[in-house]
Amino acid sequence: MIDHLLNLAAILVGFVLLIWGAERFINGAAAIARHLGVSPLLVGLTIVGLGTSAPEILVSIMASWQGNAGMAIGNAVGSNIANVGLILGFTALIVPLTVRSRILRREYPIMLGVSLLAAALMLDLQLTLIDGLILLGGSLLVLGLLARFALQDREGSDLLAVEFDEELTEQGGMGKASILFAVGLVGLLLGSRALVWGAVNIATALGVSDLVIGLTIVAIGTSLPELAASVTSALKGEHEIAIGNVIGSNIFNLLTVLPVPGLLAPGPFDPQALYRDVPVMLALTLAVLIFGYHKSDRGDINRWEGLALLACFVGYQAWLYFDASGTPLIG
Repeated sequence: MIDHLLNLAAILVGFVLLIWGAERFINGAAAIARHLGVSPLLVGLTIVGLGTSAPEILVSIMASWQGNAGMAIGNAVGSNIANVGLILGFTALIVPLTVRSRILRREYPIMLGVSLLAAALMLDLQLTLIDGLILLGGSLLVLGLLARFALQDREGSDLLAVEFDEELTEQGGMGKASILFAVGLVGLLLGSRALVWGAVNIATALGVSDLVIGLTIVAIGTSLPELAASVTSALKGEHEIAIGNVIGSNIFNLLTVLPVPGLLAPGPFDPQALYRDVPVMLALTLAVLIFGYHKSDRGDINRWEGLALLACFVGYQAWLYFDASGTPLIG
């Protein structure tokens, strides 16, 4: 009983530290870049976009280092599922989202392309060093594309640029920004260590695979910063940032989180990740792409569509539960 309480406490502390650390890490990194003269749009598309995946990256490094590559894979795929189903679904349920940013609409197909690349590399049921290097190389290519998008909008007229310009203001000096960055990184390191420790122990105690724990507890927990950021942005009327947080996170989850087990613990993985979880991720990604392009001048996610995304996420979590417990969904 005491062991279970300690494990749950470690997971809870890990979540708190990850949320706390991620906010400071991103704010610190963004502030440093702003002091160096980088435009708000470029900071938002690259540093903030990559920073939203920082919790997943650190957790996957810790998990892979300890021989729990399944948890790292589940974290990457599960976070993308949670980002679309839980975060976008819940956010759109509160505030229907309308996107008019040209840049954001160009990111939708990038997200789908990255998802298809990740799925293709997983077809042989293993993640190798080569797979990891290909995905990391893809992250550099995407960063270059995003930087190009930002540089092309020199007038800052794109709505995403306007919202980032309002949000990413210079606060304090370089010293304060550096301290924020360092403190946030420490929080992420400690939080990821506590979360992985507690999650591994829970998986062992319940007799479930580390993949399932990565897809559920860990994926949802590491997505909490994006949930808070997207809901807050939507309530402030910053719909582009609300959706942009999710798209950026999903792109970099697959390009910087999924490579981690291939680089640190290459080898085969649970086939369920490919046959059950990746198709769900691809279906939700395609749904967001359709929502983003189903009108000529804008992409909407209304409350009904948000409810559908959320229902898919809840149904998927139920599927994981029954699958792990050996209970048939029907009958």
